[in-house]
Amino acid sequence: MKIAIVTGASSGMGREAAYQIGDRFSGIDEIWVIARREERLREMQGQIPARVRIFAADITDPAGRGQIEAALRETQPEVKILVNAAGFGVIGRVDTLSGETACGMVRLNCEALCAMTALVLPYMTANARILQFASAAAFLPQPEFAVYAATKAFVLSYSRALGAELKSQGIYVTAVCPGPVKTEFFNIAEQEHQIPPYKKLVMADPKKVVKKALTDCMAGRQVSVYGIVMKLFRIAAKLLPHGLILEMMDRFGG
Repeated sequence: MKIAIVTGASSGMGREAAYQIGDRFSGIDEIWVIARREERLREMQGQIPARVRIFAADITDPAGRGQIEAALRETQPEVKILVNAAGFGVIGRVDTLSGETACGMVRLNCEALCAMTALVLPYMTANARILQFASAAAFLPQPEFAVYAATKAFVLSYSRALGAELKSQGIYVTAVCPGPVKTEFFNIAEQEHQIPPYKKLVMADPKKVVKKALTDCMAGRQVSVYGIVMKLFRIAAKLLPHGLILEMMDRFGG
């Protein structure tokens, strides 16, 4: 049995990825959707042209990951697509965020992503794909988004190295690095502070971001960046001193 596994599937780009995989990949027999909110996952049943298996699990908890591990061991599927989309960020100065909030971002965005990747890899075969959702925040330190940006820099670096390691096995890894996307993400992110106005101007459609991400991953690209503005931002972050860019961002409301 060929399956896809999607974390963070109850909302945002994880949810959109599950829908688009079901629509675009007829060879996938079953999609395993993973998130804490079971009722949101159940809404997907019957809406995707593939069987949906629900795992209402917290992947930051070893017991939650144990549910997926047991199912993999029992089913012995061939995992063709792994989408690590679970993640969250909170805007605010480091000295105003609680330690639990800051460490929670690291646990979900980094630790759980690595743990899920390690868990699923033994079941992946040649021509399989891994999508790791990073962010354009990975390209540059982000004051007032410091922990989140650092976690996404980790995801980008980890994904590129993982892709190099797995290339000989025919498994391709794509780090997805969008800018701001119109999802529920900002319901949590803006609990403490609002995002800068200039970021609201470049908000992307999640359907378009995910569509490009899936296209890029099937083409074997290492990094997927949606939109001309974020592509220019990536180039600027490579060419210009980060101190200069940060000063400009602060001047325009960053």
